[in-house]
Amino acid sequence: MSSHPGYEVVIGLEVHAQMRTRSKVFCGCSTTFGAEANTQICPICAAFPGVLPVLNHAAVDMAIRTGLAIGGTINQRSEFSRKNYFYPDLPAGYQITQYELPIVSRGCIHIDTPSGPKAIGVTRIHMEVDAGKNLHEGIAGASWVDLNRTGVPLMEIVSEPDLRSSAEAGEYLKKLRAIVRYLEVCDGNMEEGSFRCDANVSVRPRGQAGFGIRCELKNLNSIRNVMRAIDYEADRHIDLAAAGQPVVQETRLWDADQEITRSMRGKEDAHDYRYFPEPDLPPLVLDQARIDALAATLPELPDARRARFQEQMSLSPYDAGVLTAARELADYFEQVVAVAGNPKSAANWVTGELLGQLNKAGLEITAAPVSAAALGRLVGLIEQGAISGKIAKEVFTILWTKGGDPERIVAEKGLTQVSDSGAIEAEVNRVLAANPEEVAQYRGGKVKLLGFFVGQVMKATGGKANPGLLNKLLKEKLQG
Repeated sequence: MSSHPGYEVVIGLEVHAQMRTRSKVFCGCSTTFGAEANTQICPICAAFPGVLPVLNHAAVDMAIRTGLAIGGTINQRSEFSRKNYFYPDLPAGYQITQYELPIVSRGCIHIDTPSGPKAIGVTRIHMEVDAGKNLHEGIAGASWVDLNRTGVPLMEIVSEPDLRSSAEAGEYLKKLRAIVRYLEVCDGNMEEGSFRCDANVSVRPRGQAGFGIRCELKNLNSIRNVMRAIDYEADRHIDLAAAGQPVVQETRLWDADQEITRSMRGKEDAHDYRYFPEPDLPPLVLDQARIDALAATLPELPDARRARFQEQMSLSPYDAGVLTAARELADYFEQVVAVAGNPKSAANWVTGELLGQLNKAGLEITAAPVSAAALGRLVGLIEQGAISGKIAKEVFTILWTKGGDPERIVAEKGLTQVSDSGAIEAEVNRVLAANPEEVAQYRGGKVKLLGFFVGQVMKATGGKANPGLLNKLLKEKLQG
């Protein structure tokens, strides 16, 4: 976004997180992604006349755990409402949601910014059902409707308008996504639509207390697209203000191909949906014992785990942040440490070599060809002085492409590091004798030539000479 010193951007996010229940929220149909269109529907989720919904209590527990994880207030009484609107993918003509009395009120998510930590308020978390999906691609002159997704349980997580840049919005989404994945209440997959975001964007002159006219952005299927859409929309609002033209409150679609937003429809207000209490569902009443029992099941969350990695393992804030961004990655790292023993060395290999290869291959940590135990043993060999870091990279490549056991690979390929001082000293003497001119230059003050001598000895030993011992012997001989 082109920064404009006279204006401030105000952003609020509405995240729809699909809960990881096996069945839908009011019927027994499967929630599995990718099934053939209209094969996971029944009279209840297809809204046949006379059918009655039955609440999925696993979804309720997931919403409670999410509320607890962000420090929210769990409302012991909440109610379902009907949100009325007509669209082809909504067979009932209304969406069952929570309006006046949601299951969670208030909460907070902490993000990192260049100026330090910042708390982003969460207004509410409420439960609702998903709609179906209109299919347009590859269909000439018509659209089809797939109702498989109809009735899938969602949490809508609504932030306060506390975000002031696209970067802050991106950090908020990353943190929220990490939290729901740590809790295992949502898989966080934006491409499959199980973690979706709408962004409300407005601008105002700096120093003004009131908010400007906002527009809601939809069709945001990645964190990168959320950030790009916010930047474009903020610039559009500022350009309108500079030209003396009003901003129209509306819903706009993000066109990722052209990197612009397009007008979709006028922005509705709450009264346009004619909310009223859902007559087929009684109020949801929770007892404190249930809430307390669910609180006891919460895992160590990203912020707490990052703090522990910094305090107990002496990792840098950056390394700890990278390693705790996903629960699976943090688990993998801790398994490496358990085998290798040295947290810093383990962190260097996981954040460096391993994540580099995963990113290059487009793989998640759960699909890593190198197991945590194997990487831990490889790091352990370096710590023991059995192999050098350079040789370890060669062994890692073999583990990545062919698998196997680090110790066996080192033994079979004769890669064990040479730590025999006599053998290394012999090679040092040979190299120094073969390069008298360079020796003289070094002793004359050109100390950078040490690297030349190290390289020559390493070449002679196939890279197996113990680096620490080699450097010590070279400096002793060159000083003589």
